[in-house]
Amino acid sequence: MSLSEDQEMIDRNESCTAGQMPMSYFTCLAYILKEWTGVEHIEDYLSYAVYLLWVFFPLIIVFLLPGVILLFIYISIIFVHIYKRKNELKEAYSNDFWDGAKQMLATLWDGHARIWHGYELHGIENIPEGPGLIVFYHGATPVDYIYFMAKLLILQKRTCHVVADHFVFKLPGFKLLLDVLGVMHGPKEECVNTLKKGQLLAISPGGVREALFSDETYVIMWGNRKGFAQVAIDAKVPVIPMFTQNVREGIRTLGGIKIFRSLYEHLRLPVVPMYGGFPVKLRTFIGEPIPYEPNVTAEELTAKLKRLPTLERRDARLLHKTLKRILYYSEKIIKVNNKNFKKVKR
Repeated sequence: MSLSEDQEMIDRNESCTAGQMPMSYFTCLAYILKEWTGVEHIEDYLSYAVYLLWVFFPLIIVFLLPGVILLFIYISIIFVHIYKRKNELKEAYSNDFWDGAKQMLATLWDGHARIWHGYELHGIENIPEGPGLIVFYHGATPVDYIYFMAKLLILQKRTCHVVADHFVFKLPGFKLLLDVLGVMHGPKEECVNTLKKGQLLAISPGGVREALFSDETYVIMWGNRKGFAQVAIDAKVPVIPMFTQNVREGIRTLGGIKIFRSLYEHLRLPVVPMYGGFPVKLRTFIGEPIPYEPNVTAEELTAKLKRLPTLERRDARLLHKTLKRILYYSEKIIKVNNKNFKKVKR
């Protein structure tokens, strides 16, 4: 290409971007790319790319929205590090060093809960003033527990400790936040000691497996787990059932695909993709506590919990049907548009 041709192309591009030619931005972009690449009918390829982006944009958003929860968690981590750095001199003279940080984090998460999910907490009066073991269903993420913890801190100025899977403690940057919020991995002796100190402790018997592979039927994956019941018996505390309505509809997983189940069983890491982040209504219900009985066994206590009635999930079923309809009609539209595109291409 000669110098005069280069100058002519630059002049055309400058006139296009300067608005001297009556072109839309899309037409201008197509014109510039055509000059640079020499590809004929490049505007058709761009049109199809824009069309694909428009079609798959909802799907992309659905897989990106769960990242908002992770973003909020890292905002919390950054905050506690700043808080610690700013208040280091007060630490040696204060027994409630982290109280201010906890209140700020509770306000942050409670705001997200109310705005995005219209979060409600029912049955908080069922939580005893003393120690107690809260047993809850584990959604795809523990976001409902975070909301509960925030609401409990705001309303009753109490912290509820919780048992988490070992992989959580290996996540970069999480250690300080987990310490501040009273998250522990166990073992059983530490759980019992926490309860004997008069604290609340929360455990999800299904754990990560339930989070990844449960579905809209909300089946609790009890397995042969009885350790949580033994903790309550050894600490001589009541067991308090807790369930959040629609938690499985807010964020869901692709746990039904066998390869992800095999990967989890092999790696013991949450490698299952998540999608959703839908602004569904979340209601956490706290049931009446099952009081401590000296002669009850761990098996009997577990059986009592299994017999508790399932909470109504009408809203969840309605959303599930709505999403099915949306996916059905989206597939129909994509098929029709693909046929039309093939005709145009011919």
